Amino acid sequence: MRFRPGVWLPLVLAVLLVGDSLVYVFFFSNLAFPDAPETSRTLTSTSKATPQEIGAFDLLGRTVSKAEAQRLLQTEDGRRQLALENGAIEISRDLIALGRRAFYEETYGNEVFLTDVVGVVDGPINLWKLAKSVMALGGKPTTNLQVRLDRDVTIGEQTFRRGTWINTGLDVPRGAFVPLGMRIFLQHGRLRVGMTCAACHATVDPDTGAIIEGAPNADVNAGLLLAFATNSAAFFRQTGVNPTRFPAGDHIYLKADGQVARLPDPQAVEDAVDAALLAWPPGNFDSTGDLENNPTQIPNSYTFGAWPYGWSGFASTGWFHGLTTLNANVHGTNSDMTTGADSSEELLGIDKETYLGVILQRSANGDFRLPEGEQPSLFFKRVDPTPGVPGLNSAVAMPGYPKGSIFILDGLMPNTPGLPVAAQLNGLSAWQNTLAPPPGRSEDKEAVRRRAKVFSKAGCSGCHSGPRFTNNRILPQPEIGTQPSRAKALAAFWWTFVPPKTYPADTPVPLPPDPKMLPVPTEITPKEDQRLAYAQDNPAGGYKVPTFIGLKVSAPYLHDGGVAAGPEAFRREGGRTVISKPDQLGTSILFRGIVPDPSNSLRVLLDRGLRAAVIAANRADSRLQKANVDGSGHAFWVDEEAGFSLQDQDDLIAFLLSLDDEPAVLP
Repeated sequence: MRFRPGVWLPLVLAVLLVGDSLVYVFFFSNLAFPDAPETSRTLTSTSKATPQEIGAFDLLGRTVSKAEAQRLLQTEDGRRQLALENGAIEISRDLIALGRRAFYEETYGNEVFLTDVVGVVDGPINLWKLAKSVMALGGKPTTNLQVRLDRDVTIGEQTFRRGTWINTGLDVPRGAFVPLGMRIFLQHGRLRVGMTCAACHATVDPDTGAIIEGAPNADVNAGLLLAFATNSAAFFRQTGVNPTRFPAGDHIYLKADGQVARLPDPQAVEDAVDAALLAWPPGNFDSTGDLENNPTQIPNSYTFGAWPYGWSGFASTGWFHGLTTLNANVHGTNSDMTTGADSSEELLGIDKETYLGVILQRSANGDFRLPEGEQPSLFFKRVDPTPGVPGLNSAVAMPGYPKGSIFILDGLMPNTPGLPVAAQLNGLSAWQNTLAPPPGRSEDKEAVRRRAKVFSKAGCSGCHSGPRFTNNRILPQPEIGTQPSRAKALAAFWWTFVPPKTYPADTPVPLPPDPKMLPVPTEITPKEDQRLAYAQDNPAGGYKVPTFIGLKVSAPYLHDGGVAAGPEAFRREGGRTVISKPDQLGTSILFRGIVPDPSNSLRVLLDRGLRAAVIAANRADSRLQKANVDGSGHAFWVDEEAGFSLQDQDDLIAFLLSLDDEPAVLP
């Protein structure tokens, strides 16, 4: 660029004048952005809020209504029952506001693991490329931020050519300068990137550019973004890659007994993990850490009354009927793999030193890279930014740690120091329980009633009953017939569990010496459902009956996201639906940047002929087979063979897509 004194000289002088200040800010400050958006930048105000009561209490999973709470608070015994020290949480506007801020702003420190260890922005998709792509939008919104590669890249035996536009699936709201759910930290001269709940559990409305809070980000390409990192091998636990089965490399380390050993070959592990991550369909994430590649579709966050939580229903006890358990798992387990070190021997058969060594031997930041000849756990203690707490993230070790419990799966509860135990997690639960999808109601009540009759005739209400369209139960996998891998993923955890306990909600963090402990009641969920969620008694495990609220913003369908069809997949020929574009069938369309159409995907769910074509398309894609995605099961048909007309099918699809938090008709 040609030097123009009239433009550049004033800028240079300004930089010189404020240079000392800039140096101080860059090297000595601790900044983070962006903050939670104003509610006016979302569609939440257009939704009908859930019936969750302000002034009600949650008593370790049992809801105490506002009226009952007011009565109890009139007596000393009642006040003791609803005290924080007894585990009671008042559902207040302040608690909900705290939860909303945590949803958008809280990373619990995962920026250290993602940036310094994994190198998530050190590879071909870096901060500069992301910023350049956002700037190119000129303030316009997108549901899929695209980044152009400036060189050939080979990852997991797959080559991406220079000039290729990569679909990140990251959403950018109108006028935003950072992707939704990404938080950038300037920490003493180093830029780090962390991820918040909003990256996966909110999306952007393409028409308005506003944020749809609680809707899943159906195309966020988590697997690809991790595969493009420089040390994605750190995520081996979430894939089918067992590093101990690889030949030894050159890196010498000390095992717990002081014996010298060599870590698995880092490039071989990296390549295998990359290939497994690239098999994750956009919109999917593997949250089980069982050394199996079985990602599931990101669920919506329309959680009120939809317990138990998680696709298998594993989060079923404790505050907010297990929702706080689910929220703890996201940051306690899934955003910092070092948290699994103390239980790796028992759960995975990998000793702690090898487990940490594999994660740290190629850390992106040299300060976190395991030196030659060191014992990984001792090195980790030296570099851990949260000394005294297992893992890199800010967390609280629960009673019984390193054992977990049915309340906190891995025994670690994410918690920001300075806030009481579970304050943010319970706030997240309370806030999520206010969320509802954008309204989908029809003004034609007669049409809605006609459509609801099909819902009843088809027997849908046998499981999807009541105002939340769920019976809150878990069904055995052989009964529902869906892809089996995920249903049994947590079986090993059950055998490590101790009786569930927690610290009272007024316990400060860091924990005081000998903090008080409370037992967590488990009777709020049937014992058979609890055991089924962890594949006990029935070794195949089970899947929970999900709510139908928000289907319009939750395509594709089933736990694996395997029921998917694009917007041009079908056409009408007389009284039949026929396939018009076979290449828009199946979950593979997400790899090509095509977002599944809710109406067409629901038609696949209901029609056995269309489903067979989609399952065949899924099974023809080796990536989906590697990720255990096929869209099979849930054989409850509303098609001609079952005695339903095409009009019946149309009516049922229209009814399902209309369901928001205030259904016009409740079958």
